[in-house]
Amino acid sequence: MRIICDLHLHSKYSRATSQNMDIENLARYGKLKGLNLLGTGDFTHPLWLEELKSKLELVQDTGLYRYTDILFMLTAEVSTIYEQAGKVRKIHHIIHVPSFEAVDQINEKLEKHGSLYLDGRPTFNNLTSPELVEIVMECCDDSVVIPAHLWTPWFSCLGSKSGFDSVEECYQDQVKHIYAVETGLSSDPGMNFRLSALDKYTLVSNSDSHSPWPWRIGREANAFELDEVTFWKIFQAVKKKDRKRFLYTIEFFPEEGKYHYDGHRKCGVSMAPQDSMKLGGVCPRCGRMLTIGVLNRVEELADRPEGFIPEESIPYKSLVPLSEIISVARGVKTYSQALWKEYFKITEKLGDELYILLEAPEEELSKTLPERIAEGILRVRKSQIKFNPGHDGQYGEVLIYDEEVEQRFSRGLSKFM
Repeated sequence: MRIICDLHLHSKYSRATSQNMDIENLARYGKLKGLNLLGTGDFTHPLWLEELKSKLELVQDTGLYRYTDILFMLTAEVSTIYEQAGKVRKIHHIIHVPSFEAVDQINEKLEKHGSLYLDGRPTFNNLTSPELVEIVMECCDDSVVIPAHLWTPWFSCLGSKSGFDSVEECYQDQVKHIYAVETGLSSDPGMNFRLSALDKYTLVSNSDSHSPWPWRIGREANAFELDEVTFWKIFQAVKKKDRKRFLYTIEFFPEEGKYHYDGHRKCGVSMAPQDSMKLGGVCPRCGRMLTIGVLNRVEELADRPEGFIPEESIPYKSLVPLSEIISVARGVKTYSQALWKEYFKITEKLGDELYILLEAPEEELSKTLPERIAEGILRVRKSQIKFNPGHDGQYGEVLIYDEEVEQRFSRGLSKFM
């Protein structure tokens, strides 16, 4: 059975998250996107947990739950902040468990280290990464802990601001329980392949979505082919890097991520690593330090050339959400009624979004869709696009059509990749 899953999401109880982020909307828009399995997110929050327990139905012997025809896995993201080696470390971790019993045990332990009510993604001060993993594994040895958005400048294992130089340094004696890492929106597998120290870990991708809309949910995901869909078989395929079962990851183009390039958003400054290095990492307009992005950090730690692909790596496919393609093709806002009307019309004709973006034959697209939208989908598939890369917390801009690039160049607004 083919399943596509997005296992890092948040609920309406997380900060800066849509109030529409509930089980009903996750199931509705997950199906529309083409997702079969979603992470619940935020199982540490008491009110969200109460909702999960009342709405999700256990699928016997699978470690998974169901709402309508969408499967759910119990997941949460937590933040640990502590000092190590003279530096404050701020690390986010994704926890996956197969039962509410495990959730209750983990929450009972974690609430001793900080409030679970304040945020759907709780913060624990003076709880180290190894201590967190130890707590989780003691409560349920089937649990899976994965470092979240591995390279993000703040709040990640290898981030430039508060991370470490290796996964081992972060998790120490508990690294024995870590066998996968999440690449995050501002990096893709190709960038991670440049670091040989990551070869031992399987790369997974998730949306980290704060809203249920199709341009957020499933923008990164994981595709599996399983004879039986269970919590254990999914992570067995991940752990073994089994390419027959773990087919590929779905990727956001990293240039669109919020922290791909170096930059200073307040000053409108964005630049490639080689340019910021010449300036000593200082903003040329205000003299303050730039936020060093993911591409720069990868360059710093890389020991392989760009383009290297490890033999046992899981393949990946990069996409731009259908909503973005429609938005550019039609000249309408992503959240406008005109876009929604076009989006529903297209998915009713052809099927779910991920099928349209990744699998629908070119002939089918050309016959069924408006010419400009079909062209946009095909250009994305062939990577015939340009970018104004994201930086310092600002999403990047994808330029799909040739005239967009020409207009931008003529106005002298940005440098493009």
